[in-house]
Amino acid sequence: MEINKISKKRPKKLREIALHYMKTLTDVAREPFLILESNLRVISANPNFYQDFGVIPKKTEGKFLYELGDGQWNIPELKKMLENILPNKKVVKDYEVTHNFEIIGEKTMLLNARQVDQVQLIILAIEDITARKELDNKLTNYSKDLEEKVAAQTKELSNKIEELESINEDMVGRELNMVALKKEIKELKKKIKNGNGKNGNHKNIK
Repeated sequence: MEINKISKKRPKKLREIALHYMKTLTDVAREPFLILESNLRVISANPNFYQDFGVIPKKTEGKFLYELGDGQWNIPELKKMLENILPNKKVVKDYEVTHNFEIIGEKTMLLNARQVDQVQLIILAIEDITARKELDNKLTNYSKDLEEKVAAQTKELSNKIEELESINEDMVGRELNMVALKKEIKELKKKIKNGNGKNGNHKNIK
């Protein structure tokens, strides 16, 4: 009988120890954290969660995750991760979710979750990467604009080179024609000169 009582108390004690350990770790973490029951009811959140998402413990603890913030956390991608992916994988890393919150606006988050079956708890870390995402988008757009400008300038330069090559070919062609023409004139003059000389010689013979 005593053994049964001890065996029943042990999981409860183990859960309390695990929960205390989780709270201690999450309270000093920089990212927002949630500790959830297996049915997705919130047990606790760390100070950064309350600060970053503009909520208070009274309206968070004991509530189902999808009820938080008057349903603002009823996010399809989050549901998919917690209800479909996590139970099978037990650990989910860097699951990206973008959502527009009523109070704090649009946020892009990386979700990391771990399911601890022994104590029936889920720990969920939320990393706000909105600023990083915006910077990445700006850099992408800047790179795209730069590539387009370089391509346009390259095309313009290529057209100018083709134009110069065409002009150069015309000039070279004219120069060659002039050289050929000068040579032809020179040969004609020579022929005329030689022809006159022969005629003069014939007259002397007569």
